[in-house]
Amino acid sequence: MQKMNLEDRIALTHAIVDLLDSWGLAAAEQIALLALPEGTRPGAVRQFRQNTPFPESAQLMERIEHLVGIADALRTSYPHNARMGGIWMNQVNHRFDNRTPLRAMLEDGLGGIIAVRTHLDCAYDWHISGSGGKSA
Repeated sequence: MQKMNLEDRIALTHAIVDLLDSWGLAAAEQIALLALPEGTRPGAVRQFRQNTPFPESAQLMERIEHLVGIADALRTSYPHNARMGGIWMNQVNHRFDNRTPLRAMLEDGLGGIIAVRTHLDCAYDWHISGSGGKSA
């Protein structure tokens, strides 16, 4: 993972908080979804909306990478209506045991996030399944 400068970290933080806001997640849910350090209070999200970057963490960056992948897949699925991504994330889906994708991600952690991304992004699913093909 390439080290980001402060300005880029702040911009990434703003983008992720805006994304999670658009999906309708409360501050405490955002903290849980991102697996921010224990003791992170909901008020911290207000600081993230201003000019405080997320803490530097490989685990956090992994989650962010998947969330960006989910957002990209939703934009591809619904290119003419940006709000549809948030609607889809909040509708019950049989693929996630009749939970919303957001609930699956919150309850199942990183595994749930990956499950949602895999469901939405067939190219990512193909890549992680090993179908990308390695020559023998």
